[in-house]
Amino acid sequence: MGFMPSRQLQAYRDKRSQDATPEPFSGLLVPQTGKLFVVQQHQASHLHWDLRLEVDGVLCSWAIPKGPSRSLSDKRFAAQVEDHPLDYATFEGQIPEGNYGAGSVIIWDRGYYQRLNDFAEGFRKGKLLFELYGHKLRGRWTLVRMKDGDNLKNWLFIKERDAWAEDNTPYPDTSVVSGLAVHELADTQKIARNIARRLTRTPGAQPVTGLVSCAPMLATSGESFDRPGWLFEFKYDGYRLLLERDGDSVTLRSRNGHDLSAGFPEIVDSARRLPLDRFLLDGELVRHNDRGAPDFGLLQQRAKLSDQLQVARAAIEAPCTCYVFDAPQLGRFDLRSVPLEKRKQHLERLLPDYGVLRFSAHVKRYGNKLYNTARQLGLEGIVAKRADSSYRSARSSSWIKVRQDRSGDFVISGFKANRRNPRDIGSLAIAEYRGDRLWHTGFVASGLTSELRAVLGERLSGLEETAAPEGAGSVADCQWLDSALVCEVRYREYTRDGHLRHPVFVRMREDKAAEDCQSHFDDPEEPALSPAPEPDVTVTNPDKIYFPEAGYAKAAVCDYYQAIAPWMLPLIAGRPLVLTRFPDGIHGKSFYQRDAPGYVPDWIERRVLWSEGADREISYFIVRSAAALKYLANMGTIVIHSWHSRIDDLVHPDWCVLDLDPKRAPFTDVIRLARAAGELCEELGLSAYPKTSGASGMHIMIPLGRQLTHDQSRTLGELMARVLVSRHPAIATIERSLSARKNKVYLDYLQNGQGRLLVAPFSVRAEPAATVSMPISWHEVNGRLHNERFHIGNALKRMRASRSYSFADILTADADLPGALSRLNDIIRKVAI
Repeated sequence: MGFMPSRQLQAYRDKRSQDATPEPFSGLLVPQTGKLFVVQQHQASHLHWDLRLEVDGVLCSWAIPKGPSRSLSDKRFAAQVEDHPLDYATFEGQIPEGNYGAGSVIIWDRGYYQRLNDFAEGFRKGKLLFELYGHKLRGRWTLVRMKDGDNLKNWLFIKERDAWAEDNTPYPDTSVVSGLAVHELADTQKIARNIARRLTRTPGAQPVTGLVSCAPMLATSGESFDRPGWLFEFKYDGYRLLLERDGDSVTLRSRNGHDLSAGFPEIVDSARRLPLDRFLLDGELVRHNDRGAPDFGLLQQRAKLSDQLQVARAAIEAPCTCYVFDAPQLGRFDLRSVPLEKRKQHLERLLPDYGVLRFSAHVKRYGNKLYNTARQLGLEGIVAKRADSSYRSARSSSWIKVRQDRSGDFVISGFKANRRNPRDIGSLAIAEYRGDRLWHTGFVASGLTSELRAVLGERLSGLEETAAPEGAGSVADCQWLDSALVCEVRYREYTRDGHLRHPVFVRMREDKAAEDCQSHFDDPEEPALSPAPEPDVTVTNPDKIYFPEAGYAKAAVCDYYQAIAPWMLPLIAGRPLVLTRFPDGIHGKSFYQRDAPGYVPDWIERRVLWSEGADREISYFIVRSAAALKYLANMGTIVIHSWHSRIDDLVHPDWCVLDLDPKRAPFTDVIRLARAAGELCEELGLSAYPKTSGASGMHIMIPLGRQLTHDQSRTLGELMARVLVSRHPAIATIERSLSARKNKVYLDYLQNGQGRLLVAPFSVRAEPAATVSMPISWHEVNGRLHNERFHIGNALKRMRASRSYSFADILTADADLPGALSRLNDIIRKVAI
């Protein structure tokens, strides 16, 4: 006769006392699906693994002394034991001494399974064939009863040949819910204390008494790139999720602050079992499809479930995964000011190796390769993050999202009826916010299925009518609605009038609020509008004399800026600019122009930024073309100043500058100190790029590869200046006041800082000789050098002849800042600054 399991729990209960062990007894808290499986690692008198399959409302169980193996040659002995209640699949903890099976139990793996043969017949004949869908165990497996006389409880657990079969690759022995090893379970407080000890020694970690409250940090859009000092992660197609734990309370919050905890109990359960009782984690919730790729449609289906039983069944049959990529808080420490790379190191130690909570791994420096991998895997894209970035509840250029296709989220502001069927939707009107005003961006029809149109028709029919968004003009036959519905649209680009070109409906975005649909004018790497053709700039008053001593008129300045653009633009493109305007020439009145005036044409790019000095927003000029340079010159601009950083990363400058200002000191001393600065950079392993100021001094520019903040750059400049003063005390000083300089060259490192300005390379200066700030090579830093040597009359000829030297290399030069700072520290200790 064949053996059939009892399907009763009496044997289980007879071995245990409900008052003496935390093990479950009812079996009522887990819904019956017929698909649940779990593997628990159990350190009792001997270490073993318990395989449990849901069969007829209980967990049919086998004890496997050596544990599962994915090797085809391994046949692991499995002794069938008493059936367990379904609730046992959730048990991880300590069985107290004196109880049956006393010791530690972890959930080694869990998931669902599919039967590949009839189990009733399989139990009779002694062969069960099934496919496992766990976090560790995947693919086809079989249980085969051993021919052992009348003993029907001895089986073999064997991996079947498939894509998941591998030889000599052990599984990690940690829990898929808590991340703990079985030997760690007895003292989880020890783990928490070790984490706290490491956090105490982490610079920037701030002790806090409660749970910090913050909105998620957001990324700007851009293109893929390779760059030292950056981390690159996969971008997952799902819901942004903040995981908050305070004691036993665990809350999952969407980016809009909605509580999603009830819908995803598997994530809540895992977060509650982590060995810290307080944290704030940031991640992306996804639902994988059969190919293992994140599927937003499947996630939306899962999110729509509200019935508690349906949600509980889905947590078994359709579990979601949260890829956690940041930790604003761990334990009693606020980590938002800790560099990202360090935050991720702490985070990785906390999370399970496998399970529904997963660490979002990253690669350093090589973003292009990861982006290509994401494309091959069919993922949405990647996210590039500065390794030293802090966590800020705002959109930041320190995080850059790189999508395969350009897409955005838009408000559904109305619809047009189908011409053939007026009761059907023909196209959706979509809009986005530009500031606090809603702007029309066109209509989308592609991608709207008949089923979706029917659903949208019902949802839109109950909305109130309203006025058209701005920019809609006199669109006919459109019903404008007061809507908060949001959809994602893929598109090629923006047209000149601000509409989307070739829009395709992708999906509804129930997780986003309408006010979050901000214009892509805010994305520095992704201009919102296709640039309009740039007209020829007509020079007004071309014969007005600007430089009477040198004989140059306004036309000569305009022509110079247009001609020098190929060399100048790479160094100023994308930087906020400040102009010095001389409407009546260098001997007339002059003024700074920070704010772009309202009459500037639309094809001149501007960017509104907050100015701490002015305590208000400033509309800065952003120049990217020769025509734009010529236009600024026609406004009476002679001198152009630029920021050290670009709008795609305002926090991190491209260079550190030492301004050698002689005032009453001889220029020969400037040359000596410039060469000394170059030699110091060589000692430190840094590149250095000299240029004349065009007035009286020189600028030494040191590439940073955007690895330092403005404050750090200023500190680097100060330390280098102090070293130079210590080596050349007779000719160098860092005293700012003229009276204290005593005819020495002032090494001005204070030019470094957020919003600080530098006379742009190739800028004209308001000097009688019409000089320019000229980039030079180091062999030109000699006794023959002087500022009057380079002017608008010969600068262009010089650059056309200088093909071997490119000052723009400063933007891509390697900068070993850690090594340089270490060497600088050694020098400082020796000279005792």
